[in-house]
Amino acid sequence: MPEDGEYYGKNGEPRKHDPNFRGPIQNRGCTDIVCCILFIIAILGYIAVGILAWSQGDPRKVIYPTDSRGQFCGQVGTPLEKKPFLFYFNIMKCASPMVLLEFQCPTTQMCVEKCPEKFMTLVSAYAISSDFAYYKNFCEEGVTNTMGVPQILSQRLCPAMLLPSKPFTRRCFPALGKKGDVITVGNSSTFNDGNGIRNAKDLIAGVQNATVVMEARQVVMKIFEDFTHSWYWILLGLAIAMIISLLFLILLRFLAGIMVWIMIGMLVAVIGYGIFHCYMEYAALKGEPGANVTIQDLGFQTDFTVYLQIRQTWLAFIIILAIVEVIIILLLIFLWKRILIAIALIKEASRAIGHMFCSLFYPLFTFLLLAVVIIYWGVTAVFLSTSNQAVYKIFNETNCDYSRKTCDPANYSTSPMKAQCPDSKCLFAFYGGETPYHKYLIALQFYNVFLFFWCANFVLGLGQMTLAGAFASYYWAAKKPDDIPAFPVFSSLGRSLRYHTGTLAFGSLILSIIQIIRVLLEYLDHKLKGAQNKFAKFLLCCLKCCFWCLEKFVKFLNRNAYIMAAIYGKNFCTSARDAFFLLMRNVIRVAVLDKVTDFILFLGKLLIVGLLGVFSFFFFSGRVKAFQNTAPTLNYYWVPILTMVVCSYLIAHAFFSVYSMCVDTLFLCFLEDLERNDGSPERPYMMSEKLLKILKKKNKTDPAQ
Repeated sequence: MPEDGEYYGKNGEPRKHDPNFRGPIQNRGCTDIVCCILFIIAILGYIAVGILAWSQGDPRKVIYPTDSRGQFCGQVGTPLEKKPFLFYFNIMKCASPMVLLEFQCPTTQMCVEKCPEKFMTLVSAYAISSDFAYYKNFCEEGVTNTMGVPQILSQRLCPAMLLPSKPFTRRCFPALGKKGDVITVGNSSTFNDGNGIRNAKDLIAGVQNATVVMEARQVVMKIFEDFTHSWYWILLGLAIAMIISLLFLILLRFLAGIMVWIMIGMLVAVIGYGIFHCYMEYAALKGEPGANVTIQDLGFQTDFTVYLQIRQTWLAFIIILAIVEVIIILLLIFLWKRILIAIALIKEASRAIGHMFCSLFYPLFTFLLLAVVIIYWGVTAVFLSTSNQAVYKIFNETNCDYSRKTCDPANYSTSPMKAQCPDSKCLFAFYGGETPYHKYLIALQFYNVFLFFWCANFVLGLGQMTLAGAFASYYWAAKKPDDIPAFPVFSSLGRSLRYHTGTLAFGSLILSIIQIIRVLLEYLDHKLKGAQNKFAKFLLCCLKCCFWCLEKFVKFLNRNAYIMAAIYGKNFCTSARDAFFLLMRNVIRVAVLDKVTDFILFLGKLLIVGLLGVFSFFFFSGRVKAFQNTAPTLNYYWVPILTMVVCSYLIAHAFFSVYSMCVDTLFLCFLEDLERNDGSPERPYMMSEKLLKILKKKNKTDPAQ
């Protein structure tokens, strides 16, 4: 038992009774000053990186396609505003393997108002004035009717031919199709490239290489388009999630026991319905053409709705949901009595929150700070990634010593390289740079990611310490609620920022270092996926597992260290040590009470996510006729569903974290109370009568007892 002297000796000494102790200490000093100064310097450096990125970056590079001169097609406010599409003079040049290395086709590219709609060669168009006028829409400036065809082609002012094309990610690609097994472009299996008749299949390699970089971007653009069509419904769903979470916590304040059992029952019912629905979809696809194709045979598809048309997908959903259902039921059976204890602890936490109801709205403040951190990180990352300069390279059709060398388009026509390679052109290749700023761009991106982790963990730690100080003042109040200080949440927030910024920075720094190491390990894992070294893969897997466990442990330690710092005002290391030893001296109670309570609150989060997920699925998928005319038309209906599921979980987590922090704080205070006091008139317990009854303790008011 924890009361044994030998047990105490192994895990530190118990707290001694202090008759003057009445909760969070008011007279305290600043802690971990060195780390506070380091954090301030890092923030100032972060601001400097942001300013530098904003002055150098240009987000237009990821929005608009770029022509051979480095100009943006379709950019508002420029001469190319009405020319949103990029046209390739010779798409077959994109079949070169260099395209996959440099992401640029070695042919002239220009911005056009719309893509070509018919077959045409320069020779045939030149003979008819109306055709030539149309043809010049796809030529460089300066082409006149007085120029001959050989002169135009030698100076590469016009393409040798035009092909019927369609825009894809704002780029003009040949309109390839199929008639049986024959590849066609437009409606013909052949075309004239100005030098002779060629097969349409010759275009395939060029189109494939030209689109290899565009496909991922196309998916991203479709997802972005879905967000633009459904953002207001997503916001409405998130507002509903917030209201449900708040109502749930308010009801938990008065009906904790009933709400917990209803929550557990509804969660089991929601998962059960999910299994039933997946089975119905699985059964409905029986006998459908192509429904028995496996996911492995289907491969990766950018249209994810294709996976919902094969039976194996729904079978996988059934198996996963059934496993989750069985695990939850088994846990409920074995933790039945522990759940009853946890319900009583939640009720006590409900009373504490009832006396400081504004604590339920503190997550909104945390949301605001996290939103600032995330937006700053995202904007800085975009500007850093687009702060490269335009790099131009020499592209030619014949042998040239300067091929693929960098060049300056302003004076290339008079340069020695042009004289030696007369048929070469200086074209835009990609965005890069050789200045010191561009050389250290990766380091700046790394700094941006690291400071994002540090600031985000600091904000979360601030919320934990603030709530811990407020709830601790409730627990140690001799007469509740009379002795609870006025505005306990704001008072605790002020103490945390004034005295313990360094402590919060210290704890969040340790956690951020571990998280950034995990990011690097994931990056290495991604790079080594094709490697055959099994030992390296095994070692990397072990490291990932170890650092995952370490992160969980540090989060747990930080949380309890912040509670102790909020109460006693000591530095991070001392608070972490005291919290760790206190929990180790009561390790059985920690496992039984604290963790079971966390599990119940986690079930509440899953219930809210399940309700929002089911509702959003029926709304956006159009399965319910009443919603078919109301729901927006989307490329991927899972985009708003997944967004609402993830965000509703975060919202529920934020509100439930208040309860969780309250339970953890009351639990640590309760353990301290048991060590400090014994129930005698001189050393009475500070916990409430109901908690005393739950734990079979009592205060002896009569000395004779």
